[in-house]
Amino acid sequence: MEGGEWRNSIISQLQARNKYQTAAFQDVITFQSRLFDNVNTLKTENLQLTLVNERIRFSTSENGLSTAGGGTNERVQALEQKILVQQEELTNLHRRRGESSQQIINLNAKVHDLEKQLQAKDIVISENTALIASLRAEIQLYENNMTELEGLNTVLRDEHQALQIAFAAIEEKLRKAQDENRTLVERLIKYKSKDADKMNEENEHFLKSSPTAFLINTFGRVSFGKKSDRVRRELEEAAREGGSRGSIGSAGSSAEDKLLDSMPFYATTLPTKVALRFEAHEGDVNAVKWSPTERTLATGGADRKVKLWDLSKMGTVENKGTLVGSNAGVMSVDFDSTGAYLVGASNDFASRVWTVADQRLRHTLTGHSAKVMAAKFLGEPTKVITGSHDRTLKIWDLRSKMCTETKFAGSSCNDLVTSDSAGSTIISGHFDKTIRFWDIRTEMSANHIVLQGKITSLDLSRDSNYLLACVRDDTIQLIDLRQNTIVRTFSHEAFKVGCDWSRAAFGPAGRLLAVGAADGAAYVWNTHSGKLEATLKDHSAAVTAVSWHPQSGLLASVDRGKRAVIWGDL
Repeated sequence: MEGGEWRNSIISQLQARNKYQTAAFQDVITFQSRLFDNVNTLKTENLQLTLVNERIRFSTSENGLSTAGGGTNERVQALEQKILVQQEELTNLHRRRGESSQQIINLNAKVHDLEKQLQAKDIVISENTALIASLRAEIQLYENNMTELEGLNTVLRDEHQALQIAFAAIEEKLRKAQDENRTLVERLIKYKSKDADKMNEENEHFLKSSPTAFLINTFGRVSFGKKSDRVRRELEEAAREGGSRGSIGSAGSSAEDKLLDSMPFYATTLPTKVALRFEAHEGDVNAVKWSPTERTLATGGADRKVKLWDLSKMGTVENKGTLVGSNAGVMSVDFDSTGAYLVGASNDFASRVWTVADQRLRHTLTGHSAKVMAAKFLGEPTKVITGSHDRTLKIWDLRSKMCTETKFAGSSCNDLVTSDSAGSTIISGHFDKTIRFWDIRTEMSANHIVLQGKITSLDLSRDSNYLLACVRDDTIQLIDLRQNTIVRTFSHEAFKVGCDWSRAAFGPAGRLLAVGAADGAAYVWNTHSGKLEATLKDHSAAVTAVSWHPQSGLLASVDRGKRAVIWGDL
């Protein structure tokens, strides 16, 4: 209350209580007041009678015995009798006054006890009132939460039903497309077979009519013309296409050799010696990546920084700059195809894009609700894809500075790659041991592969035909994306994956792969033969990530003990 209103309120409450408590004893108080008035009156009369008596006695003593007659004695006796009566009455009044006083004392004690009981009840009432108010507030909060949960449950139920309907429709479309494709392949094979039979008949007829028409090539092989070769190649391709639609599984050794022989080959020297070693960060180094155009190395660490290192000068490393802005450890770094932009994923639930030339922070991508483990450019410098432990993938448009699409994976994402230059297909590796394939033109996962452990990293070969997956069961899996088939598994008794974000990488030739291990070594395998080519030991802590330079074949490795090592010849 403002001003003196609280005083008026207290006074009015006291007056009401006084009126309530004194009303029951008003008759007693009035009677007592009357008794006091009667006592005072009687005292006055007694005093007057005493004076009259004294005067009479005095006059009687002066007149002597002669004047004492019968009339005077009678008056004296009458007066004495009257005085006696008044004294008795006065005594009765004093007795009644004492009784009334005792009653008042008893009633006052009873009133005092009742006041104490009333105060105790007032305290209990105030406590119960406060408790009722708090319980009502809590009930209201629970009712609001229940209403929100019911609304959310309704939305989720509707979304689930919509997704089930969409999934059923997509499955039906897929089944129809597979049936149609199978029919078309069978028809194509039938037509090609007829075309080949007809061509063979023509060739036989031509040979019979002109035996000198065939040619001997430089390898000593007989060539019957370009058309028959073209038909043969088309038949082989149709047969391969029909076989590639089978289920995911392990291929035979001969099929593996044919598939691996088709991988592009570039000359790469196996790095076996340390060219440089240096402390890259003040804590764990979580990520490393070479620039696609220069001898610039980017590293991301637990000290919340991304550092750029210049290795263009012979035998030396120079800190080219530090990219700041992250509020937690950096888990992934990636250059765009031109090397002008760099994106970093952080444990502070965000990703950031910097320009390499001026080292300025250009974009901060916030929207995930858990740490972001991977961030990659999606085909062009204006689009970024991020994967997070909140079980979602988000596509960002840097021109509009907003998230354009969210894909719900259902499991924490540890790494992701884009399988073509246009960025239309995304491949993500997850905590639930699953590799998921996403088409950005649809909302749902297009396909998936389940491995024997949670996936820590993914990497693509240059021709985007092969996928490298580092798995927590201490293996590296090589997957042919054209057939969705695991074609080779790499493992060694000494190789142990060091952490949940351990990054493996293809060499620039595609015939080598490298990965860090918990024992501080980097293991290099031959993808064609499956042979362990080298074990590079120089780190004193678990190696978290490796990266190959795309032109020179240098290998960079980083560990959880601040160190970065460059392998090869500078």
